[in-house]
Amino acid sequence: MFTTTGSRGLYKVPVSKGLLLVLSGLTVMLTLLPQYQGLFTYNLQAITAQQQVWRWACGRLVCLDLKDTICSSLLIYNFRIFERRFGTRKFASFLWGTWFLSALIDLLLAQAVYFLFDHEVEELPTGLLSPVFSLFVPFYLSIPRVPVTQVLGHIPITNKTLVYIVGLQLLTSSPFMWLIALSGLISGGLYYGDVLRLQRILFVPVWLSKMGRCVLEPLFSGPEPTGETPLGMGATLDIQRQQRMDLLDQQLLLAEYNQARRNAQPQPQAGLLDWSRLFPSLRRRGTNRPQGQQLPPEQTHPPPQPSPLDDSPAAEEQVARLVEMGFSRTDALEALRASNNDINMATNFLLQH
Repeated sequence: MFTTTGSRGLYKVPVSKGLLLVLSGLTVMLTLLPQYQGLFTYNLQAITAQQQVWRWACGRLVCLDLKDTICSSLLIYNFRIFERRFGTRKFASFLWGTWFLSALIDLLLAQAVYFLFDHEVEELPTGLLSPVFSLFVPFYLSIPRVPVTQVLGHIPITNKTLVYIVGLQLLTSSPFMWLIALSGLISGGLYYGDVLRLQRILFVPVWLSKMGRCVLEPLFSGPEPTGETPLGMGATLDIQRQQRMDLLDQQLLLAEYNQARRNAQPQPQAGLLDWSRLFPSLRRRGTNRPQGQQLPPEQTHPPPQPSPLDDSPAAEEQVARLVEMGFSRTDALEALRASNNDINMATNFLLQH
């Protein structure tokens, strides 16, 4: 489905797998128990006026909308490539840093909306949405675009198009989702660019990483795939597969072309024909001989004049076959005239000279 991540599943991505399972499970549980959904609403008024700081964590953790859960889960599954590339600790640090930064940026953007448009933002969409949107920053900057096809001959479709479509679907799911998306992109840009050395301030400690490795990784680590090529330095599995497919296509085309050459004429045998005597004019094409230089004695006799090439359809077909093999029309005509329209002899000479 997503061509940028290959087919290694959830192997070596315990954080991504844990987020997918735990957050999706909590969403389903709250859907079945609607009386507890009020505890997980992202109410800015309750946070600022009533000092319910705990809503900052609960409201920005679990999605109450099932459509948002599906879209964010698809994006987390796609962005798991960064956990393999950066490592589990750095990936978790990125999520934690952008989650904390986006919480502050949410309040600033809500205040900006109030001062600019005189509209007070009371509630925002719930869930781990800002860190998901923040992952679009490294996705845009570090994942190369691989063209896949074109729609209507003008609209290019790449390996990243579907990811952007899912992000656009998530963006248009609720009225104030644009504020969450903007907050996530700003926090992702600040953390990814290490502005004010945020990566050294907001990070997952080593001891916590070791604890999670011992306790959580055995639970959420996926099985090792079989028959897969390991990832290269900074390259995704799909890019390696695309390169192998391109190389294989080139080899197949070259093999077909060589096979067509072999089927078109037999291979010449050394010692059977004297090409210098049969094609004296072709042998000397393109060479600059001094004016005073004498030819060897065996070449002083004038060569026999070749019969003219007729304009029959069969002769024109032979010329076209030689041109398709890569020779120029002039050389093809000259070789056919010299060989009395024998395409095998003409092809052998052109291949050797």
